[in-house]
Amino acid sequence: MGNVLKQQPDYVISQSKWGVTRKYLYESGMLFREFKSHWKMGVLPLVHITIGINPETGKRLWAKGVIAIGRKSLGVIAIGQVSAGIIAISHLSIGVISIGQLAIGLVLAMGQVSVAGLFSAGQVAVGAIAIGQITAGYYALGQFAVGKFILSVSTQDYEAVSFFKSLWHWCTGLF
Repeated sequence: MGNVLKQQPDYVISQSKWGVTRKYLYESGMLFREFKSHWKMGVLPLVHITIGINPETGKRLWAKGVIAIGRKSLGVIAIGQVSAGIIAISHLSIGVISIGQLAIGLVLAMGQVSVAGLFSAGQVAVGAIAIGQITAGYYALGQFAVGKFILSVSTQDYEAVSFFKSLWHWCTGLF
């Protein structure tokens, strides 16, 4: 097999009413695929999906779109292994609302390790309101908790109990 990076890849390009798909099949059977929708919001496509390694660069492409899906993604809604966006869902996610194994959120973060400005939930949670096994926050609920108002195995502040009871009633009242 020759060096694919030194030649122009022979993409299979298909168009539909939704967008353009380009594919490249390596001799090994590995597939590169990219989809970009025709519809755009500003300069970003509405949907951008990337799968596999780009034969032109030998690297994975960043999916960049309003809805971005790929191993690395950046968008309003970003889904992948590493993602950043308003809503980010991935192993390592950074966003306003972030869900992942390591989640960093401006407002909300949920994950094994989560850090957020307002609400954080996870095994290790840090935020103004933190719920998890090991927590740190203004209001902290956890097995091991540090904060101003704590509800834990060893400490049950009246203010924390009242706050988390009202939070529970508010959440269950939504459904």
